Amino acid sequence: MAVTGRPRGFDTDQALDAAVDVFWRRGYDGASVSELTAAMGIKPPSLYATYGDKAQLFQAALRRYVERNMGYVTDALAQPTARGVAEAFLTGNALAVTMPGSPAGCLSVQAAVATEGSTQLALLTENRTRIQSLFADRFRRSVERGDLPADEDPDELAAFLITVTSGFAIRAADGAPREVLLAMARRAMVNFPGEHSALSPTDHRPTDPKEPTHA
Repeated sequence: MAVTGRPRGFDTDQALDAAVDVFWRRGYDGASVSELTAAMGIKPPSLYATYGDKAQLFQAALRRYVERNMGYVTDALAQPTARGVAEAFLTGNALAVTMPGSPAGCLSVQAAVATEGSTQLALLTENRTRIQSLFADRFRRSVERGDLPADEDPDELAAFLITVTSGFAIRAADGAPREVLLAMARRAMVNFPGEHSALSPTDHRPTDPKEPTHA
């Protein structure tokens, strides 16, 4: 648990955003305390006084990332049909992992690739597993309502979405442009049950790079 009760001479939100960026680019093992504190604009004693240690800073940074960069998950889950859920999730993720001004890819995937620490890797895996469970539960409700065929496997559908978006993160980090990932989202939807939508290549493109379409 982070140490409390000590004066802070810095903006913790801005500092966490900087830490997110470092962990996103470097992974847990690759991000040194000196690199983190330099990016955050603080000295190591302030890091330890506020967050406890590097591991706890990583946990706080991951929570910050989820809060600021994964709003599209909630938006997708709120769609009225299972197919709409999948379409919004894939499209939102494709936009998020190619967001101008942010590292390419997704923190939970990119940091995992560069992270060997078992505790930190487990946190990233837990985050993906939690999201997959949310989609599986949503698809189970769709089966119960008749929105999905009774013989569909909600867990398999959720795993399919997570697998596709994990691939998006890797391809984005490789330099794949947004248009390519959106095309892959449309192609993936061909294999999703339900009526095919009339998505065009220009649908779901953000009008403002600051809008909350996050990974």
